[in-house]
Amino acid sequence: MSSITDKLIKGSAWLSFARAIVNLLSIISMVAMARLLSPDDFGVVAVATTLMLLVTEVTELSLAQALVRHRALTDAHFHSAFTMNALRGGVLGGALALAGSPLASFYDDPRLVGIMAGMGASVFLGGLANPRRIVLQRELIFWQEFVLNVSQKLVGVVASVVVAYIFRSYWALVVGIVATQLTTLVVSYTVMPYRPRLGLAHAKDLLSFSVWVSAVQIVNTLNWRFDTLFIGKLLGNEALGHYSVGGNLAAIPTREATTPLRQTFYPAFSSMRDDRERLSSAYQRAQAVVTAIALPAGIGAALVADPLIRLGMGEKWVPAIFIVQALASVHAVQTLGSSADALGMALGQTRLLFVRSVQMLVVRIPLIVGAMYLYGLEGVIGARVFTGLIATVVNMVLVRRLINVSVAEQLAVNARSFCAAAVMVIGTLAVVYFLPARADTWSLALEILVLGATSILLYSTSCRWLWRRAGRPSGPEQEIGRLMAKVWKKLRPGSADA
Repeated sequence: MSSITDKLIKGSAWLSFARAIVNLLSIISMVAMARLLSPDDFGVVAVATTLMLLVTEVTELSLAQALVRHRALTDAHFHSAFTMNALRGGVLGGALALAGSPLASFYDDPRLVGIMAGMGASVFLGGLANPRRIVLQRELIFWQEFVLNVSQKLVGVVASVVVAYIFRSYWALVVGIVATQLTTLVVSYTVMPYRPRLGLAHAKDLLSFSVWVSAVQIVNTLNWRFDTLFIGKLLGNEALGHYSVGGNLAAIPTREATTPLRQTFYPAFSSMRDDRERLSSAYQRAQAVVTAIALPAGIGAALVADPLIRLGMGEKWVPAIFIVQALASVHAVQTLGSSADALGMALGQTRLLFVRSVQMLVVRIPLIVGAMYLYGLEGVIGARVFTGLIATVVNMVLVRRLINVSVAEQLAVNARSFCAAAVMVIGTLAVVYFLPARADTWSLALEILVLGATSILLYSTSCRWLWRRAGRPSGPEQEIGRLMAKVWKKLRPGSADA
């Protein structure tokens, strides 16, 4: 257990460092592109990228998860995985390119012909990536993931910003996507040498595990992507641009704050799947830490969204403020059950994950489509918040079924974090009334600094006070402190393990 914990800590440290750099690059890219391009540019590319994601995720073979869980991997397994991914990438890439003309006719936008050709090239390149990369995740080795994540993001940002600056065209977004995929392809073979061969000897073996994971992926993709296509058709590209950019911004704080930890959960839970008591304890500890980190990240971002978007992106993006405020908050709350997928895959209960996803699809589609017709973009956001809360409860019920941890127990380990988040919200909103009126850029910058510092101070002090009042019990406060101490010990200069 100590060895696994140490690997998880070092892995989380590498991934945290990578995510910090990627996050910084994302912010730079988002601000630059928002300044150089229009919401309409983002909207038309969002239609193409959504269709690309729908096609690729619906046909996802989930071979990586099958390789992680397989007990006796051989080169033939990787050859089979490469062959299946390459065939899929070639077929889908060609199909997306050919879909450009009918899609342009449907949306009455000829720009989609060229954009879809770019999406097809990106999918084709993605199908050729190195399948042996999964060995690094399987062995809880993550420094190569650092190299891959940072390099692909850096190249994509540079390429897109340069093209946007020179041409002020939506092509900047397309070039960034293709450049990112090409970098992923090259670096994947650099960090983990592998000579691919064609073969399907273990195709059936790999698909036997991944079939339900793929089914879950199909339903989840329909669940989370269909609204973009509806908005583009019914509300127009400008509304879609605000929605897609606002949705991406809303997801960043929670995603970037928790992904380094969550990426380690599936391999870690898989290593404990034969010891249910140990697994249950590990899940509760891990989930409490994720939520304790996500709440200040997501809700804090919602509190500073207004001045931050006005300062960084300009007045043309003001309609995205409400989107960020609502979705960033619900993303943070949803982390209560966000690790149910990793738990279900580790236990081989992928059919349950599929049933859960179908249930949410049946709930989300009519609610979101109905709200869109009745109330426009604001209705979509309201429906997403409501269904997000429902999804949180459903995931917690699923966890109870998988490891026999009741919903009440899951809520109890997060109670102090939610109380501290409530104090943070009330206190920060109170501070807003004492801030000077926005007169210029400096007043916006001052507001961001004051609100951000207030949020951090109120959340951290409230957590510590509540923890002490409760008698310093085991919980996320101790786990985060222990995690930070171990990360520092591993990474500090002169450390033998660094």
